[in-house]
Amino acid sequence: MKTHARAAGLAAALLIASFAAWSKLPPPPPPPPMDAAAKAAAEAKKAEAAAKEKEETAAVEERVVKNFQANMKREGKPIPKPTPVASAAPAKGAKPEANGKKKPKG
Repeated sequence: MKTHARAAGLAAALLIASFAAWSKLPPPPPPPPMDAAAKAAAEAKKAEAAAKEKEETAAVEERVVKNFQANMKREGKPIPKPTPVASAAPAKGAKPEANGKKKPKG
């Protein structure tokens, strides 16, 4: 029992010492300012990553649906029809001009 208490005490002391050392480290320097070409390249890279993630998500969703339908067929159960999901209503203070489109007056 004493060895467990000593080990726990040693672990706590190491943890406290590491936190104390970590707190004394200076913050990292700010990144250098980017020029227009670097900003454009970063935006393109971000857009490409978003498109790739969207494709991967769609592929995974499709695989899950096919797996679900195969399991339902195997069990002899009817495959349920997909129900449309209504999008959330805009907040009370939200402007009606979403995505830069204005509502026609009428």
